[in-house]
Amino acid sequence: MTVEIREIPLVGPDTGPYGITVGPDGALWLTLVQAGGIARLGPDGEVRTYPLEPAGGRPLIITTGPDGALWFTRSGDDRIGRLTVDGEQRTIALTAGTGPGGIAAGPDGALWYAGMTSDAIGRVDTDGTVTTFPLPVTGGFASMITAGADDALWFTLNRANAIGRIDLDGHVKLHPLPTADAGPVGITLGADGTVWFVEIAAGQLGRIDPDGVLVEVPLPDRAARPHAIVADPAGGAWFTEWGANRIGHIDATGRIESYDLPTAHAEPHGITKTPDGVWAALEIGAVAHLIPNPTA
Repeated sequence: MTVEIREIPLVGPDTGPYGITVGPDGALWLTLVQAGGIARLGPDGEVRTYPLEPAGGRPLIITTGPDGALWFTRSGDDRIGRLTVDGEQRTIALTAGTGPGGIAAGPDGALWYAGMTSDAIGRVDTDGTVTTFPLPVTGGFASMITAGADDALWFTLNRANAIGRIDLDGHVKLHPLPTADAGPVGITLGADGTVWFVEIAAGQLGRIDPDGVLVEVPLPDRAARPHAIVADPAGGAWFTEWGANRIGHIDATGRIESYDLPTAHAEPHGITKTPDGVWAALEIGAVAHLIPNPTA
């Protein structure tokens, strides 16, 4: 497969694009972790930015909520932010020390987030009601979270070296990884109902089915430091190789290919998929757009 890659500047090199998602308006929405704001890249190429209100948070992960707004975590001040496509903001305060990381829309119409420094998974209703569920681990660093195909949420425990599952009643089950100190981070629901994840410290991908059967897949470059991952509708997945300045792809047969980014040291982080290709947030202040050509 060949891939055409182009990079689109956003709003400067010190903004730190990190998380990325497709909004309900068809635009790309990104967190600016260094600048403390949210950026919108429209289909027409127009870039708009929205400083955080109140200022002071470090926005990390962003997703579209069930209410048609953008929801994002603010790790610097323990808040969840909500932003409408018209630019209206509000925030929901969490318990001090929560350290919210990943966030995902659940099958119950709520938002679920991973408490990186609180050993908890949280649930936020769209009206702002917060419920927290403690995890059976200390210092596990719950990082990213995704809705599964089984009416549950799946999440990575970066320092506990495990994949977790929490049902809508708050019951938790942990699945230890075979590789020690693998450092799981990004996680996403695959097209076939299994969950894909990356192991940043081990240089591997992994997948786990709803029954807990887990398989690890070593990358050709074990030093690539995979960071984020998004499902491919054809049964594979795309992922960022933060340490190698590449975007990688694994197909449904397990074949892995990687594509160098045009700019050196671009620091690819978040990744998402649209009908016209794959998009990755580059911390240098840009977005990479990859257009695959599977027949080439």
